[in-house]
Amino acid sequence: MTDPGAVIAAARDRQAIDGRLMRDWVRAIVEGQVPDYQIAAWLMAVTLNGLDDDAVFALTQAMADIGTEPLAHAGRVDKHSTGGVGDKTTLILAPLVSSLGIPIIKMSGRGLGHTGGTLDKLESIPGFRIHLGRDEISRQVDAVGVAVVAQSGSLAPADGILYALRDVTGTVDSLPLIASSIMSKKIAAGSPNLVLDVKVGSGALMKSAGRARELADLMVRIGAHHHIRTTAVLTSMEQPLGRAVGNALEVNEALACLAGRGPSDLTEDVLVLAQEMIALGLHVPAREARMLAEKALASGAAQQQFLRWVEAQGGDVHAVESGLPVAARTPVVATSTGRVVAIDTEAVGRAAQLLGAGRKTKEDRVNPRVGLEWEVRLGDMIHPGEILAWVYADESGPAGAASDLIHKAVGVGADSADPPFATEVRRMHD
Repeated sequence: MTDPGAVIAAARDRQAIDGRLMRDWVRAIVEGQVPDYQIAAWLMAVTLNGLDDDAVFALTQAMADIGTEPLAHAGRVDKHSTGGVGDKTTLILAPLVSSLGIPIIKMSGRGLGHTGGTLDKLESIPGFRIHLGRDEISRQVDAVGVAVVAQSGSLAPADGILYALRDVTGTVDSLPLIASSIMSKKIAAGSPNLVLDVKVGSGALMKSAGRARELADLMVRIGAHHHIRTTAVLTSMEQPLGRAVGNALEVNEALACLAGRGPSDLTEDVLVLAQEMIALGLHVPAREARMLAEKALASGAAQQQFLRWVEAQGGDVHAVESGLPVAARTPVVATSTGRVVAIDTEAVGRAAQLLGAGRKTKEDRVNPRVGLEWEVRLGDMIHPGEILAWVYADESGPAGAASDLIHKAVGVGADSADPPFATEVRRMHD
């Protein structure tokens, strides 16, 4: 067994650590040979001092390999989002991209805190199964071309151990630890191509564009080092993405987007990400990939693929086509005149969480019927009595608390709002 004290001291003193020692360290963690207090000490040293690229590459590879049971079938392109408010892009991208003959296998997670989770949204569809066996995944992808499932405990198990400790030791926002966490799971999943959606703004993990670029570039370098063609797309989370925030509401909006009736910002975000996924998956120029994505939406092929995918995973297609049921809604209205110059998007996510659309702990249950429908955008002029948002709630108490948060989240001023963060694409293909 490796000496934990030596690994901790190396991180504390900013000393290089070779790949063999890093691999031994990760193996010892997975095999339960290192007590939590020593792992926590190492996590804090890494958070304070960082890791050089060689150490990050070695850490990521070890996390991807050790304890992982490889999937029987890998998708041609994978996608990951760093999370946000109203981010339902996977629900649209998975059927859109796979409708073009590009197999998609996506391991997704649940929401926690102010960010929503893809699995929670999918489980708002009656009957939808998020747990599939390895053989089931292979058969479904062969038959339909797409599967989105819960992450297996045998996929990069070191990440689950490290993340649980990061969550309670103030080490969540370390860029090397974030990057190795995300990329180890993607390497373990086996796709040769990867698109990363790195959110930027008040509703994102990365509040500043500078840190978002650092994270994006580090993950792209990790991908290149491990022979994965990787593209990072930096997108705005300075306001909710689309209008719907909440599980059934977001599924309904995703279907509207697939039918060509989605909000313009959501549709554009999807097309940019789809362009990059298709370009990697089909080895075509970005302009041609964009045209293919637009055609798949306009022709209805992506919408039909969505319904085939839902049916394949046990979901009630009729319920989806009819619109998933949601709670009764009440309006939240403006009380002043001015221009919307800022939106505290994290507060919007917390409002949805208060209603029951999100969870405070991993054990909490979510209510698929509740949430918000956002009406105002940055730069809009508003007047007293105009609707800022709709609150969908089953109980009056949470509805009132959510309304208060929404009022506080909308910043109104006399000047024009700064333009939202402009999408950036960062590539370093191997």
